[in-house]
Amino acid sequence: MSSTAAQTATGYQHTFGGRADQLSQVRDQIAGYLKDCPVTQDMVLIADELAANAILHTHSRGSTFHVRCQLSLGTARIEVEDRGGPWRHRPPGDRPHGLDIIQALTGPGGWGTRPTGTGGRITWALLSW
Repeated sequence: MSSTAAQTATGYQHTFGGRADQLSQVRDQIAGYLKDCPVTQDMVLIADELAANAILHTHSRGSTFHVRCQLSLGTARIEVEDRGGPWRHRPPGDRPHGLDIIQALTGPGGWGTRPTGTGGRITWALLSW
């Protein structure tokens, strides 16, 4: 079985500490998992943004968050599961934020959030080629 097939079958998952020094590890590990996938650079950017949001804006700060990535034929999906917290809506006309970058990369319906049922939240993004 090729390494790509093995990665597709198993996926990637890891738990990180809710600290800013973990962001470089998230980027490195996602890049290592996706390797020469056509959307690796965009997925690394998305992973970095989702992980930063978990650290800065949720109860995962100082605790933990989970990153999962799945590579399939023609698609890559990433999700970050945090420990939840209040969702802050931006005022209209506010400067662009990281989720705006994710929206631009994925297109409409290419990312979203859902509650975990334990007070946490999963934010996911999907890219195709």
